[in-house]
Amino acid sequence: MGKYTKEDIKRLVKEEEVNFIRLQFTDILGIIKNVEIPTSQLDKALDNKMMFDGSSIDGFVRIEESDMYLFPDLDTWVVFPWITGKGKVARLICDIYRADGTPFEGDPRNNLKRVLKEMEELGFTHFNLGPEPEFFLFKLDASGEPSLELNDNGGYFDLAPMDLGENCRRDIVLELEEMGFEIEASHHEVAPGQHEIDFKYAAALKACDDIQTFKLVVKTIARKHGLHATFMPKPLFGVSGSGMHMNVSLFKGNENAFLDEDGEMKLSETAYQFLAGILEHAQGFTAITNPTVNSYKRLVPGYEAPCYVAWSGQNRSPLIRVPASRGLSTRVEVRSVDPAANPYLAMAALLAAGLDGIKKKLTPPKAVDRNIYAMNRKEREAVGIQDLPPTLYAALQELQSDEVMKKALGEHILNNFVEAKEIEWDMFRIAVHPWEREQYLKMY
Repeated sequence: MGKYTKEDIKRLVKEEEVNFIRLQFTDILGIIKNVEIPTSQLDKALDNKMMFDGSSIDGFVRIEESDMYLFPDLDTWVVFPWITGKGKVARLICDIYRADGTPFEGDPRNNLKRVLKEMEELGFTHFNLGPEPEFFLFKLDASGEPSLELNDNGGYFDLAPMDLGENCRRDIVLELEEMGFEIEASHHEVAPGQHEIDFKYAAALKACDDIQTFKLVVKTIARKHGLHATFMPKPLFGVSGSGMHMNVSLFKGNENAFLDEDGEMKLSETAYQFLAGILEHAQGFTAITNPTVNSYKRLVPGYEAPCYVAWSGQNRSPLIRVPASRGLSTRVEVRSVDPAANPYLAMAALLAAGLDGIKKKLTPPKAVDRNIYAMNRKEREAVGIQDLPPTLYAALQELQSDEVMKKALGEHILNNFVEAKEIEWDMFRIAVHPWEREQYLKMY
């Protein structure tokens, strides 16, 4: 039973004096799209009869099959608190359906639902996600365009006056709380101008909806402060990049399937198998969790981002960490994911990888409790530690050779994602970069 009915939505529109509704969805690249309608069209939208041209969205459909329908998820209803007075705006997140009434296989949200059904067939009831998205705040220039001037020189957990983004971050938290988010922590991150806001875990689908809403709120409120918020993984050389650590756990009813009070580290066999599946497919899912050319500038040694396929219950250099909390909070933290990732695709990939480990009863290698950054290649190879793909191109090759990951995306999303990313790689590959001119212009 959902939280809201059609009648509830109609009542809330009147009570809140809403004038416009954004029917929101996410494309394959993780970009938020929307069709805005006046409330006079509400009945049509609630009856799943609102159409849009799918051929206008990158990677959706060809022009000869362009008619698509928006099916609103009523439980995603929220009124944007920063828009007041006349023209108050609300939001409903939608699934995409074809004209024949079938779910569109190119819709990342529908695709995640498909993988979640596979999870349920294995006896699990839900997959929880607690994300930790990071972002940078840059000043806007006189034209209102983003500059590379940071608004502070703060560091990890700094306070004002070092952390000049504190007021902006506080306003973001207040807006999020007004929209129903339960914020667990808000602080300055390691790099100057870098921030993190953590919100409470939720079931996978809602958590992905929350990530998309979070990004929208952060960017909107930052602009009100004369700042540009970016979720670009590595906007600056020489400082840490932005990650989006994914804390995940499987449940059977009210029981955390990763917990075993009598198990080693109080982890269940299911937890170890899931963890092993993540490690097994890490190279295959990296193109999905780290989907831009820039993502691989973050996945380098020395900046707290993982670039090695390993796990630990103690240190933060491997790909996977098992935090110390137990009970219902028992979880696996996947540290490679960055905030440019489409959360629906990233969660489908991570879940499919973990479930494959459970189905095949995989056993993970021994935990690596040394600082992997301090190990040389021979030492890493001796204990079976592999590297993550070093570039987007290499990651795309790994993705296309991983059958489990290909199935997790489905043929439509896989083909369109790979096509878009190969174009992105080629654009980067043939561009002449400032570094090249600095190195070679005078020398040769």
